[in-house]
Amino acid sequence: QVQLVESGGGLVLAGDSLRLSCAASGSIFSINAMGWIRQAPGKDREFVAAITWRGGVIYYADSVEGRFTISRDGAKNTVYLQMNRLKPEDTAVYYCATTRTGALHWPPAYDSWGQGTQVTVSS
Repeated sequence: QVQLVESGGGLVLAGDSLRLSCAASGSIFSINAMGWIRQAPGKDREFVAAITWRGGVIYYADSVEGRFTISRDGAKNTVYLQMNRLKPEDTAVYYCATTRTGALHWPPAYDSWGQGTQVTVSS
């Protein structure tokens, strides 16, 4: 099992930036990728970005490509999500999650989840 602790959410204005962090511990050797998944009120969980743990291959949802950047610090077992030019439609609870599979764009493929951090973007 992997334990995940997120931090960095908050309330910002449209156009502002935020950086989310996710520290992993436990059975890290089992991770294929770490990702960020978000859930807005009344909506399904939505893939945002992912990075493979060993190769550092990166994937983004079309809705955040060019605005968000995912990165990792292997020494700290930590993944970051730098979010720039935030929009009101980015408002959601953001979850850090890990998967042992290659289905990185599919939220049900993630089997360890953090507690979530709220990101609210006001217009």
